[in-house]
This record gives sequence, structure tokens and C-alpha cells, in this order.
Amino acid sequence: MRHAKSGVTRLSALVAGLALTVAACGGGSEPPAGAGGASQPPPAPGESAPSEGGGLAGASFTVGSKEFTEQLILGQMALLALEDAGATVKDQTGITGTANVRKALEAGEIDMYWEYTGTGWTTHLKNEITEAPADEQELFDAVAEQDLEKNDVKWFALTPVNNTYAIATSQEASDQLGVKTLSDYAAKTTEDPSAGSLCAASEFLDRADGLPGLEEAYGFDLPEEAVTEVELGIIFTRVPKQDPCNFGEVFATDGRIPANNMVVIEDDKDFFVKYNIAMTAANDVFTENPGLEEVFTPISEKLTTEVMQQLNSQVDVDGLPAKDVAQKWLEDEGLLGG
Repeated sequence: MRHAKSGVTRLSALVAGLALTVAACGGGSEPPAGAGGASQPPPAPGESAPSEGGGLAGASFTVGSKEFTEQLILGQMALLALEDAGATVKDQTGITGTANVRKALEAGEIDMYWEYTGTGWTTHLKNEITEAPADEQELFDAVAEQDLEKNDVKWFALTPVNNTYAIATSQEASDQLGVKTLSDYAAKTTEDPSAGSLCAASEFLDRADGLPGLEEAYGFDLPEEAVTEVELGIIFTRVPKQDPCNFGEVFATDGRIPANNMVVIEDDKDFFVKYNIAMTAANDVFTENPGLEEVFTPISEKLTTEVMQQLNSQVDVDGLPAKDVAQKWLEDEGLLGG
């Protein structure tokens, strides 16, 4: 495995993005929620009143999320679904960073948040990336078993949404170069390195599950002059113009992929670790509230990578609030008010 590229061209550009207001993690002034069936006081500031009836009537939960668009949408889905099921909910979404939201869960400052199986495997459980099961269900089962045993964290409501690393290009370039799969990309790059020119963020260029591992898995060696290090946002404006790169690193559920007429190149050797979304909760909260699975499984069954792309696009491209996007989708799918 080669080291990260040195001497790659660096682009500097201003990227206009949405400013997301993120909520700080709660300071633990309230005890962990989750005691089902107990009578509850009126909702405190930051809490929403429960709906009448529902499978979680009388329960109280604090919901967290990470700070980026997809997580904010998913967090709002969780809040709305729990409220619809009769629970009182407190919003602690928008916690900055994976480590911080996980610490909040383990400390009882939040009761649940949506997490990624690949993050569970590598970050929380410290497993080797190369040893991750390729099958989505097998990876979920392995993470769920280990995290419950080691950390008393319950995983459930696995979705088909896979927000993994990916390589994308414009539809025009894909057709022009005949690249539909990463095996095609490796062959084209070996034949003509300039045709495989890649724009990527620094982390991808250095990680074992990024470019170095990709080259090893698919048997190609992209020369330094064909690699341009950029901020992720620039990829969506420059790659469609094939300037300076024909291909770019993306995350598979980014709403800017379809918005910019880009396509994801198929990972036909299943190199990239799966990052399927699932709900995680403190195990005692889940045990005391078995209705949680009934609330979130119908949501997880309807979410797909394509759906998540569209929802993310409504926030990142169209400028809609995450809560509005979450609520409309849940209503359209018949997941509220049932």
C-alpha cells in the first residue's frame, strides 16, 4: 500500500454552503430518559408535547444526531416519529463530531441517534477496515453483537442506505470514457492516466479505505500528476466540467450528486466498507421501551440511498429546513398519524 500522494496540486476556492446552526450537546442536567409508562410533567423548554395515544405514550426520550445535513434530517425524523407514537421528546440534534455524539449516548445525555455500520466497525469497535464483512447484513450483525457486548449499545432498524465512500463522474464523462464500474476505471487509468484524473479531499488520499486501498484492490497506480487535492464541495462544481478532473471522491448519499448530473461508479469488487444507517440506543432504554423497534423499522424499510440523496438535496440544494423535509417525507410515506 502506497503512502498518500505527495506534491498533488492544491486548489483553493471559495465554496458557498448552507450555514447549519448546530446545537451543543446537553450538559446532563436531566437524568437519562426512557422509563416507559411513567407519568410525565409538562414538556420543558426544548421538548415537544406528545401526541395523544401511540405505542410509546408516557415515555420520554432525548434524541441526538451529528451535525451534517443527512444526520439533521434523520434526527428530525426520529423526533417526529417518537412524538407521533406518544412520547415526549427533547431535541439534542446537531452535536459536532462522531466522537462527541457517541460520548453523549454512552453518558446518558442522549438516548439514541442514527449511526453508520462502517463507523461502528472501525471507529467505535476499533476493528480493522480490511476485515469488515462485505455483506451489509453480516456487517450489521457483527457490529450489533460486539457493541452490545462491549458497550451496552443496541443497534436496530437497519436501513438499505449506504453512505460510503464512492467515486463519481459526470454522466457525459461516464459515457465518453466507457467507465461504469471501478474495474472499468482501473483499466482506463492504466491505459491513460490523464483520463482517470481524480479530485479528492486530503483524508481520502491518505486513508487505508481511501485511494491507497482502492489502488491495491483494483490493481492500478494513479500518478501524482493525475491527482488534485480539493475541498469536497469543489468536486461538485469542477468534476461536471471535467476541469481539472474527470472523477471525484464523494459520499454516496450526497444530494449534490444527482443535482449536478453526476453518477456513482459501481464498486464491483465491494472494496469500500459499507456505511449503512441504523438506529443506536442505550440498551436499557431499548429494553424498557420495546415499542422503539416498531416506530423505527417502518422508517428504515422505506429509506434507500436514492431517497436519502433526494432528501439531502432538498436541504443542500433547495435550501429547505431539515425538519420540513423530514416531516413531508414521513407524511408522504404514511409514517405519521397512523
